[in-house]
Amino acid sequence: MKLLFLTDNFPPEFNAPATRTYEHCREWVKAGVEVTVITCAPNFPEGKVFEGYTNKWRQTEIIDGIKVVRVWTYIAANKGFLKRIVDFLSFMVMSFWAGLFIKTDLIVATSPQFFTAISGRWLAFWKRKRWVMEVRDIWPESIRAVGAMDRNLIIRFFEFLELRMYKSAWKIVTVTDSFKEQLISERGISANKIEVVKNGINADMFRPMSKNLALLKELQLEDKFIIGYIGTHGMAHKLDFILNAAGKIENKRVHFLFLGTGAEKENLLKLKQKLRLANVTMLPPVAKNRVKEYISILDVGLVNLKKSDTFKSVLPSKIFELSGMHKPILIGVEGEAQQLVEEYGVGLAFEPENEQDFITKVDSIVTKHTIAESHYVKILKDFDRNTLAVKMLRFLKDSNQNG
Repeated sequence: MKLLFLTDNFPPEFNAPATRTYEHCREWVKAGVEVTVITCAPNFPEGKVFEGYTNKWRQTEIIDGIKVVRVWTYIAANKGFLKRIVDFLSFMVMSFWAGLFIKTDLIVATSPQFFTAISGRWLAFWKRKRWVMEVRDIWPESIRAVGAMDRNLIIRFFEFLELRMYKSAWKIVTVTDSFKEQLISERGISANKIEVVKNGINADMFRPMSKNLALLKELQLEDKFIIGYIGTHGMAHKLDFILNAAGKIENKRVHFLFLGTGAEKENLLKLKQKLRLANVTMLPPVAKNRVKEYISILDVGLVNLKKSDTFKSVLPSKIFELSGMHKPILIGVEGEAQQLVEEYGVGLAFEPENEQDFITKVDSIVTKHTIAESHYVKILKDFDRNTLAVKMLRFLKDSNQNG
């Protein structure tokens, strides 16, 4: 079986979409599938091409048996709506052009952004092949959720395109049960057309390890109880709320560690300085293979999103990385994510943007809360990334054969 996968995020980028796609494709190659990925020059999230790469018309490399075709795109940092749209559109056009010359049996296109899905649909039409849409986010609904844009003519047009993509796709893969329910109840998509393949744990990378004492010493945090946020600093993550609340934590041993970058990083650094927060350390991102070192020094991992009904359907990948390393989770996300954390008993939930509840839960998780190792073992068993990759491949093969 030959499979063509379209995604604008892929390693050496290290965000959740890039990691998910890479780990799935790697397992599919091991299963004998000939996988080609069309992506762009790695640049997320700062909009700067990674060292060793150039933004040119076409370049090819092999990563763990995966043929990776990188195409030219208009590159923009992960901020600024219009520039990002131009970025998305350029990948839509260039991935379509590159895909025309690649032999395949099945096409998979992943969102967000769903302009990638448009490219997948076009390729399916011209190549007379089936295509599958992977839905990692209900876009453009998430744009409105973070306040980036009101529901105007542009958003309504995007919603029109969104529905067209769902209906034209041969099959759909979602990353949460909530997304599947939304597509059925709100978009009128047949349940038989949809499979849920959630994010999972790469047990080879994220597993229990002793605290990195050298790193603790370097950061001068040896005697601190560290609550850490590792990931994108964007509008959706509402980290300004965490900074404001951090200044009101009375326990002087509690220290917050932020690692990463994103559209809101500069604003957050300014806010930290304005509030004169001595109990907060903010660091730039590190390579994916070093993330586990920083997770190792955490006493608690923080997962936080803006309070919005839209985010009740998401399932942040941080939950699984932290669980893999046996780190308790302090989660400020309602809905499916909160239910999962509570069901498996791997952390405590606070109401998003509720300062008093956050401070109370911080005190509780510092002084009273312990988690049995068996809880982590269970979540690892149920969300093993390799098992989930096999599940998705089975669905893709069924989709192709049934066509």
